[in-house]
Order: sequence, then C-alpha cells, then structure tokens
Amino acid sequence: MGLSAGPVPARVDATVKAGLLDLIDDALDAGWSRRGAARLLGLDEDRITRWTGRRAAGRLDDEASGGTPVHGILPGERDAIIWLHEHWSGIDKSHRKLAHRGSRLNLVHVSESTVWRVLRAENLLLPGRSPREPEVRAPWPDWVAWKPNTIWCYDFTHFTRARRVAVAVLDIVSRKWLASLVSAEETSTQVEVCFTDALAAEGLDELLDATLLAQLRSGQASLDDLDDELPVLLAMSDNGPQMRSHSTREFMAACAIMQRFGRPGTPTDQAWVESLFGHVKGEWPHLEKIRDPAQLAVDLEAVRVEYNTIRLHAGIGYVTPDDEHQGRGDAIRRNRADGLAHARRQRIDYRRSQQENQP
Repeated sequence: MGLSAGPVPARVDATVKAGLLDLIDDALDAGWSRRGAARLLGLDEDRITRWTGRRAAGRLDDEASGGTPVHGILPGERDAIIWLHEHWSGIDKSHRKLAHRGSRLNLVHVSESTVWRVLRAENLLLPGRSPREPEVRAPWPDWVAWKPNTIWCYDFTHFTRARRVAVAVLDIVSRKWLASLVSAEETSTQVEVCFTDALAAEGLDELLDATLLAQLRSGQASLDDLDDELPVLLAMSDNGPQMRSHSTREFMAACAIMQRFGRPGTPTDQAWVESLFGHVKGEWPHLEKIRDPAQLAVDLEAVRVEYNTIRLHAGIGYVTPDDEHQGRGDAIRRNRADGLAHARRQRIDYRRSQQENQP
C-alpha cells in the first residue's frame, strides 16, 4: 500500500483506507494506543474517526465531486447559452462577451465563468481573434554603418502629473541620449526642435539646409527631387502622426535624414527608445511625481546627463553611453577582461605558493 513512503496522501482509494483501518485495529488489539498507531502510520486521528464511521456505513469510496447546488443554472439557461454560441459566437468571440450579450438580449442572465463552463462541457470552441498577418521587418539600408551618429531613434513619452509630454532622441549604437524636449504638445514642431538640438550637440548642425527646407515648404522644391540624394542619418520611429506628417518629412529631408518606421503594433522595432523611457521612469521615479513643468524640464536634463556619463549600460557592455559614443568603450571592456584574467592568475599563484610553503 506504500505505507513506508511517508504520510498518507490526502486522497487514497477505499482499499487503502480499509487496509489502514485494519492495521489500526490490529495495533489496538496488540496494546497500542490509537494516537501512537496513527503517528506511526503517518495518519491524522480525525481521518481515522471519519473513515471508521464511513466504513460502518459502507461508504469508504470517495463521492464524486460537484453535486447539485441550489443556485445552479436551469436546463433552459443551458440551452440559451448554447443558442448564444450558435448565433453570436462569430461576432462575440469570447465567453465574456456572450454572457453580456445574453443579458443585453434579455435571454439569459449568467456569469461569464458559467458561460465558459457550459461551452467547455459541450465541447464548443470559440473562434477567437484571427491572427494578424505577420509583417517582415525591413532590412537595414546598404549605406548604414554600425557606428555612432548613423542610426538615431526617437519617440514621445507622457508625464501625466505635470501634464507634459517629452520627446527624446537616442543614438542606437552608443545608446547615448542625445537630446530631449518637454512640451505641452506632441506635434512635428517638437520633433524638429529636438532633432535640431541633437544635431547641434553632435556638431552636425551643418546638415540642416535651411534654404532647402524653405524651398520644400514653399513648394519651390519637391521631396521626389531628393530621392537620389544619399542620406547621412537614419531616424527610426513608430507610426505616430507627428512622425509621418509632411512637415516632419520635409525637415528630415532638409537634414539628409532618412526616415524608417516600425511595423504597426510592434513596439520592439523601436525597442531602444522604449527601453530608455522604461529605465528613466523606473530608476528616477520622482520624475512622474513632478507637477511643475519647468521643474520637470530641469530634472529631466539632469537625468539625461547622469544617464549618459555615470550610469553603466548593460546593452553596450557595462560602459556609459558617452564612453561608447566617444570610442572609449572597447578599451574599457578590454581592460576589464585583462583585469579579470590577471586577478585569476594572481589567485592561482597565491594558493600554489601557500601549498608549497606548507610543511
């Protein structure tokens, strides 16, 4: 019966119960106490009492779970749930919606879980949502090189307490947070101002051709005329209206910047800037508690400096984004690897010398 395997399991069949009770009876006849016999068998005394009564009544077998609750659904309600599945499952593709549909039609008033249990018992499956056709991520353009100031990514994030929105521009290769702007609006104007600051900070402000931008916006030049121009930067973003606006396209073209948009519903295509916002709000939670917009702008700029120059970034080998951006990252990572190897050799030499010196 497996009585040597430890305490008796919570559920055993009638044969095991009868055998255990017979052992208890034999132990009692041999002079054992009931408590001692129960402790030896790993059995609770309350179970012995309950099983003894059930053995006298001939009901050692466990009864089937469930029963007939007084609040259980009626046969007509079950039929109504099945009818709902037949006529509305194509539109209401979940048991939750079907439950509310039944109440809306004044047909049956049951909980959502009840609908699910009835459909499961009848082996009726709900169609569910049809999967979206997967889109293939566009490859990198041929001219793109994996080095700083080649691929930038930008996006907006909200600070609800201050009733402001911030746009940030990030270098994907070095993870350097290039520029940010706090504003009450979320338009192409904020994109232009933030990109202008980023270009100026990186010494690339000469890329902005103000004359070309004026010609594009006055209609004297067309975006189609610039298709043959080789861009200098690639700017990645989601499909927000301020990113796809005609004004933003004209500004990017005047800066020799090629736009690239992520796939709809796929924020991982802009994972770098999404990760930036996640870390900023997670590691500096006071930013989301600020109510003064001016204070938010000051604190966000201070966080940007700390993020770039002090905080070690796991995505680039635990160096700061400024180290990676300025080309110092490889030397720092190599120095750590050399230091680890040197420390390991020192530990080995020390312990070997201790062993040699032992008498």
